[in-house]
Amino acid sequence: MSAGIAGGWQSNALALRGRLMMRLRGRGGDDEKRLPRTRQAVLQALCVFIAFTVLFPIMWVFSLALDPRALPRPEGLNLIPPGASLRSFIEVIQHPTSNPIDFLGLAKNSFILAISTALFSVAIGVSAAYAFSRLQFRGRQILMLGILAVLMLPPVVTIVPLYLQFNQIRLEDVPIFGDVNLRRSLAGVALAVISGLLPFAIWNLKGYLDTIPKELEEAAAVDGATRNQAFRSVILPLAVPALAVTAFLGFIAGWTEYYFSVIFLSGKVDSYTLAIALNLMVGQFATQTPWSHFAAFAILFAAPVSIVYLFLQKYIVSGLAVGGVKG
Repeated sequence: MSAGIAGGWQSNALALRGRLMMRLRGRGGDDEKRLPRTRQAVLQALCVFIAFTVLFPIMWVFSLALDPRALPRPEGLNLIPPGASLRSFIEVIQHPTSNPIDFLGLAKNSFILAISTALFSVAIGVSAAYAFSRLQFRGRQILMLGILAVLMLPPVVTIVPLYLQFNQIRLEDVPIFGDVNLRRSLAGVALAVISGLLPFAIWNLKGYLDTIPKELEEAAAVDGATRNQAFRSVILPLAVPALAVTAFLGFIAGWTEYYFSVIFLSGKVDSYTLAIALNLMVGQFATQTPWSHFAAFAILFAAPVSIVYLFLQKYIVSGLAVGGVKG
């Protein structure tokens, strides 16, 4: 009996030794796969250098915004200004430009433009993308190629024709708004931006909808759901990541829009956006604008989009990747 017990212990010891040897061999293989220390040091130094080149301009802008000396032009590359304060941010919020509109008014116009472009581009884009993804009709391929061709054109190309077209649309005695010239309104700017966003929204959402199995809609149809009900109850909930990505990119396009705004809204100060106000700080009168004010305004302008992006970057990357799988 004692011999049997000893034999069992020996077999267990041999098995344990074999496992340890296999682990050591696995670690040895991992060590062999590792890069040499010299190459690791070079790659890490390169990564640090790239990170520094990306972060240094951002830190420098923050340092300029905190500089209380109101310099007409930056002096050196000081990251820690003497007597740093938030006075530039307060002055910019109170009086962003010489025009009779405050920072909150500019932010409200930018927010209205960004929200409207995001919502309408998603609503129209997902409807058209669903038709291209699920329906078979004559001219489908030609229309998709046409959308792709428009997508490759820069939005600046459409400024002149849209300017002439919207300038002829005048509405009289509109409730609350009174007489409205579509060209001289935020609605005209929003329509112009949406016209440039729709090709990308349709193409991206169509690729995402192609990845959703048609069997889900067929199962819903068996249960008595119509096509519209299946679209609302089955397709839209599954397409939330792609819808969020498209809406976010539309929000960015509306928030940072400048070309259409500065041309369509020329002379109408009460409809100015943050992008127009920021551009008014540069140009032939740039020496009159302290760099601390310009840097503070730029930070306030970029902060909302940057914060939203930090929370949604996972969905943005995944949505774009899946949407680009099929075309």
